[in-house]
Amino acid sequence: MLEKEFRNEDPPGKIIALILFVVSLIGGGSFAVKLGLQGFPPLKMALFRCILGLIVVGGIGFYYGISMRMRFKELPRLLIIAVLYIGHTITLNVGTHLTTASRSTIFFTLYPLFTVLFGHFWLPNDRLSPKKVLGILIAFAGVFVTLAPNLQSGITTTYLIGDLIVLLAACFLGLRITLTKVFVQDIYSHRLLVWLLGLSIPCFLCLSYIFERGHPIKWTLESCAGLFYQGWIITGFCFLVLTSVLRKYKASKLVVFSFLMPVSGDVLGGTALVAAGIYLVNKQR
Repeated sequence: MLEKEFRNEDPPGKIIALILFVVSLIGGGSFAVKLGLQGFPPLKMALFRCILGLIVVGGIGFYYGISMRMRFKELPRLLIIAVLYIGHTITLNVGTHLTTASRSTIFFTLYPLFTVLFGHFWLPNDRLSPKKVLGILIAFAGVFVTLAPNLQSGITTTYLIGDLIVLLAACFLGLRITLTKVFVQDIYSHRLLVWLLGLSIPCFLCLSYIFERGHPIKWTLESCAGLFYQGWIITGFCFLVLTSVLRKYKASKLVVFSFLMPVSGDVLGGTALVAAGIYLVNKQR
């Protein structure tokens, strides 16, 4: 049975280590999206990503004997989460297609800021504070310092539109993480993800049929590698881990580690700023 009280604890060292491992895997997400878009139109790629993720999450849940039967009272919450996931996936794919991978990473990395903002209103004992905002901004500065040399010098209207669309994707993800934290208190993480993906598949199928009928799939090794990485590693394994730990631990102190995604193994100065920002957010009062 799931606990009735709202759990919102500080993550211990072993959970932080697990999150760091997951973050290192998610760090290849923007590159995987770019690879996948070489052969898959955005909506078709989102469709296959959901199918692959559903196989992983559903398979793990079946192995552990977790019931996937949806209760009627859970349907409104699952629909909200599914709509946010659909919006996040579409805007991220389309925005990344219109801009560069480095620019997409920079703007998408702002989603922890949105998570903290939304969490201030929905998550008890996880309120907004000057220290948290400062920590997140410092960590984001570290990401910018790291990726700035990779940005192309010419700024086009297409890039700016893509940047804004990716920023909207970050907003959708921040809201989805916040609401997932609330909903997963009485919905098992496996079941929540299975229905999130299951409800998204018909939507992506219909949208792809309407808008991408004239865009065939190019089955290349690179595009398939990008797709399978998104579906099995990120949507399957990483989303399941993050959703599971969200039930017990503070969202603001988990998502801040996402700033390490684009800087791990890169510029020392950027990594130092990210580390300083993470320290501020996780520092005890």
